[in-house]
Amino acid sequence: MKVAILIPCYNEEKTIPMVVRDFRASLPDSDIYVYDNNSKDRTVEVARAAGALVRAEPLQGKGNVVRRMFADVEADIYVMVDGDGTYDASSATRMIEKLQSDHLDMVVGSRLQSEDSEAFRAGHHFGNRMLTGTVSRIFGNRFDDMLSGYRVFSRRFVKSFPAVSSGFETETELAVHALSLRLPVAEIETPYGARPPGSVSKLNTYRDGIRISWMILKLFREERPMAFFTLLFLVFAAVSFSLGVPVVVEYSETGLVPRLPTALLATAVMLLAFLSLVAGFILDNVTLGRREIKRLAYLSLPPLADSAER
Repeated sequence: MKVAILIPCYNEEKTIPMVVRDFRASLPDSDIYVYDNNSKDRTVEVARAAGALVRAEPLQGKGNVVRRMFADVEADIYVMVDGDGTYDASSATRMIEKLQSDHLDMVVGSRLQSEDSEAFRAGHHFGNRMLTGTVSRIFGNRFDDMLSGYRVFSRRFVKSFPAVSSGFETETELAVHALSLRLPVAEIETPYGARPPGSVSKLNTYRDGIRISWMILKLFREERPMAFFTLLFLVFAAVSFSLGVPVVVEYSETGLVPRLPTALLATAVMLLAFLSLVAGFILDNVTLGRREIKRLAYLSLPPLADSAER
């Protein structure tokens, strides 16, 4: 089985040599790829000196790097990990064994049991729980740590994943892709530590939290259009009723419509409500067709078991 370790990097000069060495020790027969994303420090030089295969992606953002890595690298099993030195390289063996033994397409390294308060701050922990919980309620409850940067994939998953995001919201896209197609996935608890001294996180809590939330909303609209537009219908209908009921009551009592603009507004909002409902019906059929195409693309690739037998 050919294993590829994919490490997206941006200004990780302090940590990338350790990450490459640790994964080389844990998976000595694997190919280790470091994809540099316009680093301003010596990330490229130190990664190459550590023995990694270094490539570059000029479009800024982790999602752009993931799309390039998945397109370029050929392997049977893919291990994706951040280059910040916070993830445990020795856990990769357990994750690969889980992927193979259970014939899965993705195994996520969960960080939730980390006891290092500096590694997983309370605010990040709360945000992760909130965003993961939102995705669970919309798409299905199969992940506890949806935003983990430590994952193992089958070739089937990687080559059928239609990556469109550009930033840190790519983890959300990976999770929703698996949930939407009902792919076999699992989580394994893995140690998670703080960044070493001199290493700085690239995550902006509020900006990236907003981007992830926006991605969830977009995926909700694209993957569950009937539910999304039904909610819009209910909101518009409630607004229309709140505006229109007093006008109807007044008309029934006096036979007059003194608030004509309000009556017209209530009618217009109700029309928007029904247009939303119609859009939901139409887009639900479109989404079903898109999901079938993605499923066929996934099924066109051999499963992991077949690759192992070869």
